[in-house]
Amino acid sequence: PHGEGGSRAGARVNGTPGLGWVLGRSHRRFGQGRVYGRRWLVLLLFSLLGFAQGLVWNTWGPIQNSARRAFGFGGWDIALLVFWGPIGFLPCFAFMWLLDKKGLRVTVLLTSFLMVLGAGLRCIPVSDLTIRKRLIHGGQLLNGLAGPTVMNAAPFLSTTWFSPDERATATAIASMLSYLGAACAFLVGPLVVPSPNGTSHLPLASSESSTEHIKDRIEAVLYAEFGMVSLIFSAALAYFPSRPPFPPSVAAASQRLSYRRSFCRLLSNFRFLMIALAYAIPLGVFSGWSGVLDLILTPVHVSQVDAGWIGFWSIVGGCVVGIAMARFADFIRGMLKLILLLLLSGATLASTWFTLTCLTSVTHLPLTTATLYTSCILLGVFLNSSIPIFFELFVETVYPVPEGITCGVVTFLSNVFMGVLLFFLTFYHTEISWFNWCLPGSCLLSLLLILCFRESYDRLYLDVVVSV
Repeated sequence: PHGEGGSRAGARVNGTPGLGWVLGRSHRRFGQGRVYGRRWLVLLLFSLLGFAQGLVWNTWGPIQNSARRAFGFGGWDIALLVFWGPIGFLPCFAFMWLLDKKGLRVTVLLTSFLMVLGAGLRCIPVSDLTIRKRLIHGGQLLNGLAGPTVMNAAPFLSTTWFSPDERATATAIASMLSYLGAACAFLVGPLVVPSPNGTSHLPLASSESSTEHIKDRIEAVLYAEFGMVSLIFSAALAYFPSRPPFPPSVAAASQRLSYRRSFCRLLSNFRFLMIALAYAIPLGVFSGWSGVLDLILTPVHVSQVDAGWIGFWSIVGGCVVGIAMARFADFIRGMLKLILLLLLSGATLASTWFTLTCLTSVTHLPLTTATLYTSCILLGVFLNSSIPIFFELFVETVYPVPEGITCGVVTFLSNVFMGVLLFFLTFYHTEISWFNWCLPGSCLLSLLLILCFRESYDRLYLDVVVSV
């Protein structure tokens, strides 16, 4: 069910709005749907929450060399700090149940509260480095627990608040801002925190003073992130409604499957499983790869700052193109599969180029900053921009399964693949060329799955037919 209590209670059958309510409300009350200006404020608050969660999650990867010096982290610690993200998806189904039963407000408030606790734990000033590292790991885990909401709830929010010709755009904005936060971590971390490998612009007198200065700058970043998360939580606590007074479309008010029936429908739908794997495998691999990008590029003599800029522009480019693609999909409907085929083809070529470039001793391809920038940025653009298109296609394929449950299953699968990859990285982090080969392999597999996929648009059909 999409709603709870209030004006819909009398029109429910077994807890779900009936079709008579859908038809009556859709014509008598709001025609083809009624939207409210406050929907943009709701979208902004949710997007900022996703931005902060991505920023906190990706704090350590871009400054891993500095973190090693300041806190005594090893390669295992750096991989584990990124690994807490997919670990946080283990209770994903509990958050999906909460979203389905209690709505957006309760779920968002719980999520933001976990983020405040996590960001606060990382800021506790403890002199014992062992305890400090445990607090940092605990803070990253709590932030990881916020991942299911910021990753899964975007299509639910867009359906609840936005009209059919704005849904894909709203989904893109809400889902892309989390990745933009991770991108800003690539930029903020290396610019604020000096690197011990000679890229710092500040001359330091000794190794001891260098370590203390690096530690102070890292703590400044942690305090700033804590302040940002606290401010977003306060804003959501003051105003973040679960739903508008009247739904914006027929699909937003229509009958949905129960929690248990939804899982049965998803697990028995071969077409859904096919497209879910097409999303989960390459996006899971890419998320793990980008989370330790500095670790991957260090063997090819790329500095921490350059690695940060590469990661930043690859994700920013994906966010911009993703929102543009979603807006295009809103204008020209029924083209989601074609858009995904184009994006995954580009991702396969870009990832193959990057992997072969890193094997310069074998392939003799030029290994320059320009080639690394270009291949990484293109890879990020193609893969990240496919996320909102995938989300919309998932919802259309399995409608009337609730959006939060559908996207929860696929993002859980994505984090499983990411977690498996990072798990192996914790043991095989001395020689990581194998990590690069996972990228083109996963993109090619996804491309083949999309080619075999037969698309359908059940939710869009309902909106068009019933509204007309």
